[in-house]
Amino acid sequence: MATKVYIVYYSMYGHVEKLAEEIRKGAASVEGVEAKLWQVPETLPEEVLGKMSAPPKSDVPIITPDQLTDADGLVFGFPTRYGMMAAQFKAFLDATGGLWRTQQLAGKPAGLFFSTGSQGGGQETTALTAITQLVHHGMIFVPIGYTFGAGMFEMEKVKGGSPYGAGTFAGDGSRQPTELELEQAFHQGKYIAAITKKLKGGAA
Repeated sequence: MATKVYIVYYSMYGHVEKLAEEIRKGAASVEGVEAKLWQVPETLPEEVLGKMSAPPKSDVPIITPDQLTDADGLVFGFPTRYGMMAAQFKAFLDATGGLWRTQQLAGKPAGLFFSTGSQGGGQETTALTAITQLVHHGMIFVPIGYTFGAGMFEMEKVKGGSPYGAGTFAGDGSRQPTELELEQAFHQGKYIAAITKKLKGGAA
């Protein structure tokens, strides 16, 4: 049986989605791991999204809360809103009450990744405030720490991400994830997939 890693995200302008794609590639690079992308449902009406100049959503499937139980490991991604996860992702997690009641996600490893508008916009607080969601579900938070090596200490170029997980800066929306940020996302996917596989093997 393959180890299943689900990368579940919300992306309004595509920045988080680009990171998610690299995380999936990283997870899939681990032998015996099946990695899949999922989006959470949009909560804003099309009229509002249009006024916000949000592009159409990709064809990545929409996940339901119950489908989370099929994964052996999870990586959650979202843009920040005032230092916390976007409301769309919070609304999705708010719908997982049934899973919380039965603790069906307890013991599953989970990672976090994010996009912020500026360097002081929440590359740590967005993850820090999201950890409470994992804790109540009994999930095991898997940060990347400093396992990305020299890339964690880049000082010459602007780089998102933190020991909590991969990240990028969107700026006014025109900035896209850099090569280094995408490499960190790939690393995160590979790292959490290896840990998920090890945990699954130990439980077998």
